[in-house]
Amino acid sequence: MSAVTLEQRPAPKRRRGKAGPWGVARIVYLVLLGIFTVLPMAWMLLTSVKTQFAALQYPPEWIPSEPTLEQYTRLLSPANEVGQEFLHYLLNSIMVSTATTILGVAIAVPAAYAFSRFRFPGRKLLFYAVLVRNMFPAVVFLMPLFIMMKWMGLVNTAWSLILTYLTFGLPLSIWLLKGFYDNIPPQLEQAARIDGATRFQAFLFVVMPLSTPGIIATAIYSFVLAWNEYVYALTFINDKSKLTLPVGLERFFTEYATNWPGLMAASFIMSVPVVVLFLVLQKYFVRALTEGAVKS
Repeated sequence: MSAVTLEQRPAPKRRRGKAGPWGVARIVYLVLLGIFTVLPMAWMLLTSVKTQFAALQYPPEWIPSEPTLEQYTRLLSPANEVGQEFLHYLLNSIMVSTATTILGVAIAVPAAYAFSRFRFPGRKLLFYAVLVRNMFPAVVFLMPLFIMMKWMGLVNTAWSLILTYLTFGLPLSIWLLKGFYDNIPPQLEQAARIDGATRFQAFLFVVMPLSTPGIIATAIYSFVLAWNEYVYALTFINDKSKLTLPVGLERFFTEYATNWPGLMAASFIMSVPVVVLFLVLQKYFVRALTEGAVKS
C-alpha cells in the first residue's frame, strides 16, 4: 500500500458542540428582540385593515375576519377631503425632509473634511463644541429657536423647520463623516496632487467616491430625523396647509372618537419610506458606522 501524504488526507470533520448556556441566552434574546421589533408593526398593519367596529372590539380581534383596504383607499385618493389633506401633509414632509437632507450633507461633508485634514487653532475646541448641542434635550431649544425664527420672519414657513432640523442633525453628521475621513489615507490625495490635481479635485475625485457609504449614512440620518420630528413642527407651523405628516396625524383624533384604523393606516404609510431606505441602503449605513468608528 502506498503511503498517503498529508495533503491527500481528508480534513477532519468538526463536531458541532451543543449550545452552551450563553448560546441559548443569545438565541432567546434575539427572538425576544425580534418579537419586540416586529409586533408593533404587525399590530399597526392588522389594525389598519380592520373596520372601526372591529378595531374597538373587546377582547381584541388579533386577525381581522373581514379585512378591508378602505382606509388606504381613502387616504391615497385625492377625490375626498381626507385624502387631499393626507397627500398634502405627505408632500410637505417629503419637501422638508429632502431639503434638510441635501443641505445637511452639503454642509457636513466639507466641515468634516476640514476637521479631519486641516490643523488650525481651536480645532479640537470647535469640534467638541459642535457636539455639545447633543448633550441637551431638544425641548430646551424650543423657545430660543422660536424667538429667533419669529425675529427672522420664518415662523409658519418650511424654512423654520429646515433650519431647525439642520441644527440638530449637523453635529452627529459631522462627527460621523470625520471618523470616516480619518480612515481614508492622505497619501491617496497626495498622489493625486503629484499628478497635477488641485486639492479640490483630489477631494472631489478621490475622497468623495471613497466616502460614499459615510455620505449615504449621513443622508439617512438627516432624512429620518426630519421625517419623524413632531414638537418643532407643531410649534413653528400654524397654517393647516403647511403641516407635516407627524402633526397631520392628529386629524384622526376628534373630541369624542378616534379613527384607529385610519390612524394606523396613515402611520403605516408614513413608516414605509424609512423602512425602504434602510432596506435598500443598510449595507452602506453599517459600513459607515464600522469604518468611522475603527481607526486604521
